[in-house]
Amino acid sequence: MPPPATPHSLSSIVTTLRAAGCVFAEDEARLLIDEARTSADLADMVERRISGMPLEYILGWAEFCGLRIAVDPGVFVPRHRTEFLVREAAALAPPGAVVLDLCCGSGALGVALAAVVADIELYAADIEPAAVMCARRNLAPLGARVFEGDLFEPLPTTLRGRIDVLMCNTPYVPTQAIEMMPPEARDYEPHVTLDGGADGLDVQRRVAASAARWLAPGGHLLVETSEEQAPLTVEIFARNGLIPRVASSEELYATVVIGTQPAGG
Repeated sequence: MPPPATPHSLSSIVTTLRAAGCVFAEDEARLLIDEARTSADLADMVERRISGMPLEYILGWAEFCGLRIAVDPGVFVPRHRTEFLVREAAALAPPGAVVLDLCCGSGALGVALAAVVADIELYAADIEPAAVMCARRNLAPLGARVFEGDLFEPLPTTLRGRIDVLMCNTPYVPTQAIEMMPPEARDYEPHVTLDGGADGLDVQRRVAASAARWLAPGGHLLVETSEEQAPLTVEIFARNGLIPRVASSEELYATVVIGTQPAGG
């Protein structure tokens, strides 16, 4: 049983978290109290949080698109702004669509899309072994197949030319900017999930260069990027034969570039 959430214990934890710089201290305190099994467990969880560990690693899950997604230490934590990418993908995916969640991390995008689009044929891949293990746990109930390897390399060749929606939340932080990220990301999440190279677009270039071979005619590649990087991403997509457009959400401060494979293939 979790320890009682008395006003004093809640207030004390909120004060401790707020002093450590947690912006949403009251929400976090309630989540920690709800998840803790004993008072000692709660104290340990609070201590790990004020040391800088991401809340999601402590809880063992992240809230994404209204769903609880299991997240293990060492796995990229899905961001709320990426929910916009899922919304855009849902608007493009017909029932029964063949979907690939590339650079899948925990598999959050695939789980969220499957919750709103019926009967998708779902695949996922990531280069990080910890992410693949986590994604398999999240995606197993959906019958999805999760592959370990570099981008498209581990995928079965039978997928070529069949993918209707390719969601790819590539790393897009410029290498020099990683040191300016919040410590909970910079110090805990694998840099391979953050580092996009000198201008942040190295992985996007590699994905776009191969996407046309995997997309079905009229299929779509969706990547998250920044508002400043979006014009360069548009150029990258166009150079690789995709028809690009930019979608943005002021509410989530999110930018997604969508590249469509011409209907002629």
